[in-house]
Amino acid sequence: MDCKGNNLADTTSDRLRARNDLAWAISVGGIGAIAFAALLLFTWTFAATLFLIFAGMLLGVGLSAMTTMLGQAAKLPHALRLTIVCLVLAALLSGVVFLGGATIAQQAKVLSDTIKSQLVVVKAFLDRNGIDTSYFELGNSNAAPAASTETPGPAATHNLSGASAFASSGGAIVSQTLKLLLGTLSAVGNFFIVLFLGLAFAAQPGVYRKGLLYMAPARHRARATVIVDRIGETLQRWLIAQIATMFAVFVVTWIGLALIGIQSSFILGIQAGLLAFIPTVGALVAGLIVVLASLASGWVAAASAFALFLGIHALESYVLTPIIQRQALDIPPATLFAFQILLGVVFGIWGLALALPLMAIVKVMIDYFKAEDLAPGAANA
Repeated sequence: MDCKGNNLADTTSDRLRARNDLAWAISVGGIGAIAFAALLLFTWTFAATLFLIFAGMLLGVGLSAMTTMLGQAAKLPHALRLTIVCLVLAALLSGVVFLGGATIAQQAKVLSDTIKSQLVVVKAFLDRNGIDTSYFELGNSNAAPAASTETPGPAATHNLSGASAFASSGGAIVSQTLKLLLGTLSAVGNFFIVLFLGLAFAAQPGVYRKGLLYMAPARHRARATVIVDRIGETLQRWLIAQIATMFAVFVVTWIGLALIGIQSSFILGIQAGLLAFIPTVGALVAGLIVVLASLASGWVAAASAFALFLGIHALESYVLTPIIQRQALDIPPATLFAFQILLGVVFGIWGLALALPLMAIVKVMIDYFKAEDLAPGAANA
């Protein structure tokens, strides 16, 4: 009887323990699911702010990479090297603004007028060939006022139309002015936020690295250290390679378009170099702008500009990227393009511009865990 009683007690205890374990697993799973959903909601709601912070982190990584490169040539304190890097970059930017500011502004205006006129030409060409171009209409369909059944007198019509036109034009001026001011303040504010964050991260990278690692659980801190260090090294190599690629695209585009005789070649080179930061999509947009701007100089110039664009794209894809970035990133083009489209559709221009560094972070983590999974098998072999 005692044995039976002990067995029954053990069985009851095991059942209670199993129930408690199941309840605990369900509770942990439910809390994890809720936390993950809350994280997704937070990311979706504050995506623009998170991308802004990530851009500041990228700037800090880039400044740290330049500071490290300077340290290999001159054994100076970190703060002094960072100051030298910032002063050199500020001097280069000031030189571009003061020496080429008037040229940039003039060519930007000419380029804007040229593209607008060429869009009209392209629209007319498509209309003549029976292709629907209603997507070119920028709200003109709503511009026509509704017809009135009553016909007021001439004096009343004149007064009403004059007052209505004055009120609508005044309201439009105020609205456009407010939009311009708010857009300018937002852009300037975002620029200084990114600049401040980049300088703060670059000034004390060790402090933020330690703070990030202390957020990880103690038992996983060694893994987190390896992953964070690899992500930092990968982003540094990629940024240096990307800056070199962007500069090369700018110079080749500028000189090539100038030799062809295309107006606004300098500003077209600048936009091509900046858009080279965005793989694939940036090159396509830059090529479209170059071809549209070249149509004003004739079909021969446009064909030459298109050939130049193909040559630059081949140079970037098959020469610069394999040589300069072979030690930085190795992401399949289709995977990167799909990730770009996904982030671009979901998060807009921020997602499109920062898709590659985000993909680089994901790839570093995947490679680390893949190597960790293969390590025991390799050791047993």
